[in-house]
Amino acid sequence: MKFKKLLLIVGIVMFVLSCATNPFTGKNTLALVPNSQLFPTAFAQYDQFLTENKVIKGTKDAEMIKRVGQRIAVAAERWLNSNGNQGYLTDYKWEYNLVDDKTVNAWCMPGGKIVFYTGILPIAKGETGVAAIMGHEVAHALANHGQQRMSAAYLQQGLAVAGNIAIKDEKSRNAFNQYYGVGTQVGVMLPFSRSHETEADVIGVYLMAIAGYNPDEASELWKRMKANSGGKAPPEILSTHPSNDSRIANLKRLAPEAKAEAKKFGVTKFK
Repeated sequence: MKFKKLLLIVGIVMFVLSCATNPFTGKNTLALVPNSQLFPTAFAQYDQFLTENKVIKGTKDAEMIKRVGQRIAVAAERWLNSNGNQGYLTDYKWEYNLVDDKTVNAWCMPGGKIVFYTGILPIAKGETGVAAIMGHEVAHALANHGQQRMSAAYLQQGLAVAGNIAIKDEKSRNAFNQYYGVGTQVGVMLPFSRSHETEADVIGVYLMAIAGYNPDEASELWKRMKANSGGKAPPEILSTHPSNDSRIANLKRLAPEAKAEAKKFGVTKFK
């Protein structure tokens, strides 16, 4: 079987199995793992993580993380309700924690469990920068990106097993495994991940604006992220994320659109 034909089959199967529609993107998404199964697992993993790390409570920064998170969650609910998607967040259990760690990172698990590391706060440079990060991370959860990545990984593994069963000749099977692994990673999985990051940027900048934070700050944040990385990054085609320059340009373009969307909710002044 030619490799291009295999990729075509992968694409067709993904399309056929895309049976969930996300209200934030309007797209059909992979949903092989239901949220009813995914959320409890994520919640348990989050609780375990908190027991194994130093969680900061009661400080000015910790309270800021919680305050921003709550405002972003309210913005998400307002946006969903206005578009006829009441109840979408029923099973989300929002939680916001600041963890003492020098890593420059923040994340949101499926179902709304959020962690900010102290290492990212100097780059955020205040509440509006935190809102830009928070909006992006929350967007991953709202768009069910974790569910999609897990579903895509299952599909990738399943097709690999099927190929190994179907191909009887050992030489052909070894060639299949080599090309399938590299080809699906570079040609399918990495672009899939980059598209999630771009979606999260779009949703996130809208959420921060509806929450009352200036969306112009999102591109400024990524300028600081780029400076912090020292300009070191793999080629975009080999990365799970778009390049810093692509993100900065995209976020600049999106900021006026986000302000216009926020205006629909009566938000015209921004922090």
